[in-house]
Amino acid sequence: MMKKDVAPSLLAAKCSLYEATKMAKEAGAGYIHFDFMDGVFVPNKSFEVESFKEVARISNIIKDVHIMGINPDVYAKRFLDMGADIVTFHLEAVDDELLRKTATIIKNHNAIAGISIKPKTPVKELSQALDTGLFGLVLIMSVEPGKGGQSFIEESYARLREAKELIGDRDIILEVDGGINETTGPRCIECGADLLVAGSYLYGHEDFKQRLEALLR
Repeated sequence: MMKKDVAPSLLAAKCSLYEATKMAKEAGAGYIHFDFMDGVFVPNKSFEVESFKEVARISNIIKDVHIMGINPDVYAKRFLDMGADIVTFHLEAVDDELLRKTATIIKNHNAIAGISIKPKTPVKELSQALDTGLFGLVLIMSVEPGKGGQSFIEESYARLREAKELIGDRDIILEVDGGINETTGPRCIECGADLLVAGSYLYGHEDFKQRLEALLR
């Protein structure tokens, strides 16, 4: 059984990306989550691609990149060259050919390819992607992608259970992102989530480590 873990989301950090990543590692997080938004697939932009180098300076923490953009194959290559361990892109942003191409690029870099869906996309639409055998992570968005600090969408619990059933006995991490706190986090784990992405619940609080630990109780 996979160890449950938390991926602090840098989108909520108020300090440098280097310091925020260091903070997460020192608090005991096994992962760090980096959101990239292109301003096309989602209306907002986040970090520049090159700013990921600050995150990559910290070793021994799994670097989890979430691409919210079109042309994920191009961006994936750049993040992988800088040391990304997981690169996730959106099912809604690709056709079948680009899906396979992007996932293959990620796999060929000995990294984990992830596939994500928005809250209104039926979970069953992940089936064809998972059947390719190219993916090692599924990311269920529990808020609309493109903006931090949103409230958790209650229907996400059922979507996690459905995704867990779809994954079955395959070696695939089930991740959830959006509105994660001390209430929603543990419930998501009960519904099958392996990895919790948490931002504003962690960053900006002096009890960062205690809050992280509370998510996994």
